[in-house]
Amino acid sequence: MRIVISGGGTGGHIYPALALIKEIKKVNKEATFIYIGTDNGLESKIVPRDNIPFKSITISGFKRKISFDNVKTIFRFLKGTADAKKLIKDFNADVVIGTGGYVCGPVVFAAAKLKIPTLIHEQNSVPGLTNKFLSRYVDKVAICFEEAKAFFPNEKVVYTGNPRASEVLHRNGDEGRRSIGLSNDKKTVLIVGGSRGARPINDAFLEVLPEAGKRDYQFLYVTGEVHYEKVMNEVNKLGNPSNIFIRPFIHNMPEVLAAIDLIVARAGATTLAEVTALGLPSILIPSPYVTNNHQEKNANALSKNGAALVRLEKELDGQQLLTDIDDILLNQSKWEKMHLASKQLGKQDAAKVLYEVINQLAKRNH
Repeated sequence: MRIVISGGGTGGHIYPALALIKEIKKVNKEATFIYIGTDNGLESKIVPRDNIPFKSITISGFKRKISFDNVKTIFRFLKGTADAKKLIKDFNADVVIGTGGYVCGPVVFAAAKLKIPTLIHEQNSVPGLTNKFLSRYVDKVAICFEEAKAFFPNEKVVYTGNPRASEVLHRNGDEGRRSIGLSNDKKTVLIVGGSRGARPINDAFLEVLPEAGKRDYQFLYVTGEVHYEKVMNEVNKLGNPSNIFIRPFIHNMPEVLAAIDLIVARAGATTLAEVTALGLPSILIPSPYVTNNHQEKNANALSKNGAALVRLEKELDGQQLLTDIDDILLNQSKWEKMHLASKQLGKQDAAKVLYEVINQLAKRNH
């Protein structure tokens, strides 16, 4: 099977694609891939590290407001489609997959025009412009949240979940604890604001750091590299409690997630896929700075099923955050209910389900 995958811009589009590639390689040793992205996107740095052949096209996203830049984007789209057609033909692709971001627009559109089977994967509860556009042309639309179904042609939709979830399953929590120096006999809460951190979450936790230092459980607090120095200056003034472990970034997140009992985080699709795969209870603080406010909608999908507590950034303060953590971590009955609800949402092996859909599409091409 010869597969073209395209997706870029953010890790939320790239990491599910890489997880899917890994799963397909496990079950189909003969499968070969090329990944099409942009040279200036995050994918150009991440994908080659996994030894996946990487090709690039030039494309930019549409502005949501009327802009002359959109005229340029139309011309780039036409040129990108032509370039993608050549790459797809030269590779002799059996199926083409888009995992989101504007780069997959011309790639998946080109494949559809070449009559090659196509699939797009939507990670969020509210799709972006590119996937809404492509849904008219593709054969299948894979979704992770039932709420996304309403945005796509019903007959094309298949619920798969996020293949990134498979990355955290069967990881060694002991290894995660050792890598940080966490105690084995204390419950652990992870506080993280995404790969770059989140200042409002940092500010809220710093408010109650001395009080948090008196708890019998432990904290792993990830500041984000850009905030780390400033946070540590404040922490040193406040006494640097021994039950609070502070890091700028976590490189082995799957192992660390397997070691914790509760997570405080944003509500990006990749994070929620990992959280539900492990059945972790969560306190979610959606970023209000994302397209269509999709993180709040993602978070509410977990909350309504009892798997998460949602706090909006505008109502966040340190005392409320610490109270919320206490209410879940120190109440075993509540923790168990949230754990089971989270696990129920993440029970499907998304990578395997997606592979079956892709396999059927590829067979149709022969």
